This record gives sequence, C-alpha cells and structure tokens, in this order.
Amino acid sequence: MSTLIDISAIQAEHVRVEDDTLLVDLSDGRTIAVPLAWYPRLLHATAGERDNWRLIGRGEGIHWPDLDEDISVENILAGKPSQEGQRSLKEWLERRNL
Repeated sequence: MSTLIDISAIQAEHVRVEDDTLLVDLSDGRTIAVPLAWYPRLLHATAGERDNWRLIGRGEGIHWPDLDEDISVENILAGKPSQEGQRSLKEWLERRNL
C-alpha cells in the first residue's frame, strides 16, 4: 500500500539558517533540515543576509533578496540541491568581493 502526499499543498511557514543547515518549518507540522552546502549562496552569505528572507507564493518557496536566491519547498522535499552552475556561482562570488 502506498500513500501519496500532495507536496504542492505543503507550504513553508518559517525558516532558520544555522551554521551548516537550512531548517524549514512546514505547514504539515514537520521541520525539514537540509545541508547548507546544497545552496552555495546561503553557505557564503553573512548572518544578516541569511536572516533576510521572505516566503513567496503563499509559502511555496523562500526568497533571499540580498542573495538573489529562491528555493522551492517542492525541491527541498524532493532532496534537490541548487542547480546553479559553477560559472554562475563564481561570477556571483566575485561581484560580492568588489
């Protein structure tokens, strides 16, 4: 017997970023933790940049305006890390060091 969960109905309610972990409190009562290494922009961000987030799409995703980073709840639940390419990340890091 399989149980199907409609992950599109699960929304983020709160977000915390710790030293090496992204924690997302979900509308179904769970808290999911994923390695910060999955999201290099968050990994390289300052504490202030990490704390400056907002929910988008009524909790379907999370946006960090200072980092130009968007992460969907669906991808977190599916275990999908950032798909940003190395070149894009390198250019972003270089712009931060100006």
